Amino acid sequence: MDLELRHLRCLVAIVDNGTFTDAAIELGISQAAVSRSLLALEQRLGVRLLHRTSRSITPTTAGVQVLARARQILAEIDVLVAEATSGHTRLRVGHAWSAFGRHTTEFQRRWAGAHPEIELQLIRTNTATGGLTEGLCDLAVVRTHLDFSRFGHVLLTQEPRYCVLPADDALARKRSLTLAQIADRTIVIDRRTGSTTVALWPEDARPRIELTHDVDDWLAAIASGRSVGVTPQATTTQYRRDGVVYKPLRDAPPVDVHLIWHREDPHPATQAAVDLLTTLYQESSSSIS
Repeated sequence: MDLELRHLRCLVAIVDNGTFTDAAIELGISQAAVSRSLLALEQRLGVRLLHRTSRSITPTTAGVQVLARARQILAEIDVLVAEATSGHTRLRVGHAWSAFGRHTTEFQRRWAGAHPEIELQLIRTNTATGGLTEGLCDLAVVRTHLDFSRFGHVLLTQEPRYCVLPADDALARKRSLTLAQIADRTIVIDRRTGSTTVALWPEDARPRIELTHDVDDWLAAIASGRSVGVTPQATTTQYRRDGVVYKPLRDAPPVDVHLIWHREDPHPATQAAVDLLTTLYQESSSSIS
């Protein structure tokens, strides 16, 4: 069946405008071309789509069904075209749990000021590459161990780890903790995107684990009192919740924070994003020192 989008556009234009003449004006073609397109569509589908009188044009029963599907198909095509053509006017940055922690808002503000022509979108998606390999974003911030040879990447910083506890836990009164102090607890982790594994503890002193796949479920499990968590610093600023507290872990190794992108076909604004984020993290490091 040699069905074309122009046939569907003609059908929609005829119904919406009420006459073949007005449909032709909207589409920028001749009235005869509109008539030929409708006839071709009806022949290909094998059904009559419109009732035509000297006063009105109305869809047949089959026409109502075809019209609804035509509108849906054309809308999807418009979205496809918009997404393909807006690639350079929008920058999508993916992340699994936390974006850039306390730098997130400042990054958004500075980007809007420096690049008003490029819309910045932060997209949370719980995949190992922050949505990059799934085609959901142009850049991604990741805190997991990946094969970085597959991507363009830059190390933005190393974040200290924190223990996350129920607010009424006895350990919540301490200023900081060690890994050994929570080794007898159940640790809730996300194996797919989380930065925490039992390898943080010695083989003979590893905690029990509970699995989760979402930051909100993770927080709920901790607040309930049945488990505790270990997380990079960014989580402490982006996910403040009643019922949980964050305490620094003195002896836990830091978490590498990488920005990654497609090596072969990077977004044109990739370097601008790298430069801005590098500046933000350098400023933060300077203020701390």
